[in-house]
Amino acid sequence: MSTTTTDEALRDFTLWHEERTATVSAPYGPLSLTGTHWLADHPDGELPGLPGRWADDGDTLALTAADEDGLTLDGRPVTGTVPLTPDPGPVTAARLGLGERRLVVLRREGLWAVRDFDPDAPARRAFTGIDVTGYDPRFVTGGRFTPYAEHRTVRVGNADGVERGLGLGGELAFTLAGQEHTLQVSVQDDGSLWAVFADATSGGTSYRFRFLRPAAPDGQGRTTVDFNRALLPPCAFADHFICPFPPPGNTLDAGIPAGERNLSPSRDV
Repeated sequence: MSTTTTDEALRDFTLWHEERTATVSAPYGPLSLTGTHWLADHPDGELPGLPGRWADDGDTLALTAADEDGLTLDGRPVTGTVPLTPDPGPVTAARLGLGERRLVVLRREGLWAVRDFDPDAPARRAFTGIDVTGYDPRFVTGGRFTPYAEHRTVRVGNADGVERGLGLGGELAFTLAGQEHTLQVSVQDDGSLWAVFADATSGGTSYRFRFLRPAAPDGQGRTTVDFNRALLPPCAFADHFICPFPPPGNTLDAGIPAGERNLSPSRDV
């Protein structure tokens, strides 16, 4: 790689890290998540720290509240019973609010939950940054994606201790430091790839597992594998996310001391 290209890659990496830090520390970023409350764990319809009563109504989540509860839907007070559907967009677009908090409705494998995002969350106030290794061109390599003949779903553990399905669309093959590797990957709506992986540094000098998001492959299945942009999963920022663990075959024997490694030590709040 030429000096000019290396300089450009370093500038791009620095900008990526700055934008990533701003995103995770935003008022409704992952650091602001204070709870994921599964309705199945609260059959009485009362969710911890949240007013109103919540009920599974089949295709909708029914919320019953009074004006004094302070809940709003699309900016208007919730009075009576309203049907809620899963929020498809970013936290900032969530329809349900409680003061400055945003309540995100989600459904996983038929189960309803409500996530509570609070800009004043202790984790957000204590955040000092992400430990990231400086850019190293040795961790950039070409990859080749081979789609599966049929979409696969495997059961994997999740950070909350529950096993769930993880959809996989194919394999990504690449060579790093002369050693050949493959990762099972998911294909996103925009064609880009997503891998959950661990390596020899995981649980030691790096978080226990990380994410990788290569760009969409070209017509021959070629893409770039850049471990400088390995990401901490959301559950590294808040315990209330349900991140999947790596599927079988996605724990690399090699150490990947690149990309995001851990959270920086927190300050007292």
